[in-house]
Amino acid sequence: MDPEVALLAQSAGTTLVALMATDAWQHARDGVTRLWRRTQPERAETVAAEWEAGREDVLAAVAADDQETLDELRLQWQGLVRRLLVARPAAVEELRALLDQLDPGGSAARQITQHATASGQARVYQAGRDQHIAER
Repeated sequence: MDPEVALLAQSAGTTLVALMATDAWQHARDGVTRLWRRTQPERAETVAAEWEAGREDVLAAVAADDQETLDELRLQWQGLVRRLLVARPAAVEELRALLDQLDPGGSAARQITQHATASGQARVYQAGRDQHIAER
């Protein structure tokens, strides 16, 4: 699979799940449903139903601070989007446009990748944002 498509699917999964927990969820649902209706009309109603059920799961996971469930939901939507893009490669640009419209700054899908190596007595401290270390 094209790494760019895989990255787009990953970004989409993260963005869509993040938007399910916001006031923009209906707008996002409408955009996702339209995308599937144009590209895989036979799956559109199933995807719309999965969106509704997914939103309930997201809200419950957010309320319980259940990161494991949120990660699973991100992976679920990543897989749905990836399969769509593999079946309909022409949908790549349409998906990008939808994501730009839904999350213009890319804030919902911002990802940070870090790599570190430590040896001996070394310590590595990494943070994607704020970090507070209180060693004694």
